[in-house]
Amino acid sequence: MRTGIQRALAIVAAAFLLGTAALAGPAVRVLALFPGKAMLEIDGQRKVLAAGQQGPGGVRLVSADPRRAVVEIEGVRQELRLGSAVSASYRPNERREVRVLKDRRGGYFIDGLINGQPVRFLVDTGATSIAMSEVQAARLGIQHRVEGRRIAVGTASGDAVGHQITLRSISIGGVQFNDLKAVVIDGDSPRSVLLGMNVLSRFEIDQRENLLILRSKY
Repeated sequence: MRTGIQRALAIVAAAFLLGTAALAGPAVRVLALFPGKAMLEIDGQRKVLAAGQQGPGGVRLVSADPRRAVVEIEGVRQELRLGSAVSASYRPNERREVRVLKDRRGGYFIDGLINGQPVRFLVDTGATSIAMSEVQAARLGIQHRVEGRRIAVGTASGDAVGHQITLRSISIGGVQFNDLKAVVIDGDSPRSVLLGMNVLSRFEIDQRENLLILRSKY
């Protein structure tokens, strides 16, 4: 027969296990991505969800495209790429805020990183993607003619020749994004690396007179 101490220990252990189970949230992995849909693995169950639908464990697919999915787990939104996984026990980074003052020439410059290398970006809402000159690409060790795809580029000075590349990572205000498209333009223009909408669209943009505020969405 169990002693009183043994029974007490058994009760405590059972309570601990139950509490752990109650706190454990669903684990989610992205198996396939489509426009407006995603195949998710939720706690081992495979489920195809359309944007707005809820799956096992209360996991909801907020949006999806062929590059990424945004899921909501216990009220917390996470952006996931193909093959990446997350669980409710994961604690996401707090939303970041970057404040930038307009310079004397009317531009907004932000310090950041490209592939771990320091870069001074010029915010350009008219640019579709990150853009840089071949001079800047060489400084960053980017072999755009080898790694990129030759394309025609429209600039403020007219048509130019460029190469579309994929950057391993870029970081702004402590917020990092991976596998982003960029364009390297032949010559020494633009003088600054342009921070285009493929990055800016991931922030809430608030402009107040001479102050630009970028708030990370997730």
